[in-house]
Amino acid sequence: MASKKIISVFGATGKQGGSVVRAFLADSKLKSGWAVRGVSRNVASDSSKKLTAQGVEMVSADFNDKSALVHAMQESSAVFAVTNYWEKMDMKLEIQQGKNLADAAKEAGVNHFVWSSLLNINKLTNGKLPNVYHFDSKAIVEDYIRELGIPATFFMPGFFMSNIPGGMMRQIPPSNAWTLALPVPETAPFPMFDEEDNTGKWVKAIVQKRDQPGMLGRQVYAASAYMTPKEIVEGFKRTFPEAGKTAGFFSMPHEQFLKMLTGTGMPQFAAQELLENMRLIDEGGYFGGKELAHDILDEKPTTWEEYMKKSPVFKDLK
Repeated sequence: MASKKIISVFGATGKQGGSVVRAFLADSKLKSGWAVRGVSRNVASDSSKKLTAQGVEMVSADFNDKSALVHAMQESSAVFAVTNYWEKMDMKLEIQQGKNLADAAKEAGVNHFVWSSLLNINKLTNGKLPNVYHFDSKAIVEDYIRELGIPATFFMPGFFMSNIPGGMMRQIPPSNAWTLALPVPETAPFPMFDEEDNTGKWVKAIVQKRDQPGMLGRQVYAASAYMTPKEIVEGFKRTFPEAGKTAGFFSMPHEQFLKMLTGTGMPQFAAQELLENMRLIDEGGYFGGKELAHDILDEKPTTWEEYMKKSPVFKDLK
């Protein structure tokens, strides 16, 4: 019997990486041909132990240790790599970590490197929005991967739906009406994405279709649909008719949005970054207006209505 191919998944205990691990474990066809290797800084954590119990080979690696990264990728046919800007909020660090991952993939001879990327917003907006660091850093790494000539595909996750329940959409006193409050007009198109359930759907499709024409080098735009704040609220009203009676959208002034974020202790530069991230959705387009990659999927992505029904924040609503 031929040995299984290995997919090494970085951030295996996180949202995106965890979704990829679950997708490979849950697919009987994939499970028969692929072994999953999870990469984490702490293989002794409860999350890592749970994956080990499910048959995942857990290995330890730090993004700043290139030799450990090479070891984690040895004999891997595919690698899913993702970094977390928000952990340190340091663009230079994220770029270096991404380059370390790319260098390691090159050295290990990885056959398919799937990089969780985003667009370069500084370039996309001709310098109008220069501070969306967590996008630009990943795009700079993507350019580096292309320069190295690694066989790669670039997975582009949309706007996380998890940002909305209890965060961007919550009950506002004194009326306690459910209100979606964002610093954009109600016509701004958000590419809605369920990162915990749908990252794996797209990544397993990317890996399975590696040899299809155009897959290597492709940017895969992942979201269930583009939805405006008006449509997001309308979906809430349909799903929860009682709670939705008074639900609405508030287009928040930019200064108010900044004050709200810095009031929680967020540094000014990070608040400015998030404001520009929101402005991008209206002023340049999160994906620059590109078509969503439903063509490669074998399973339907989660809709906003489906996501709301499983959200713990909304669980008691009618």
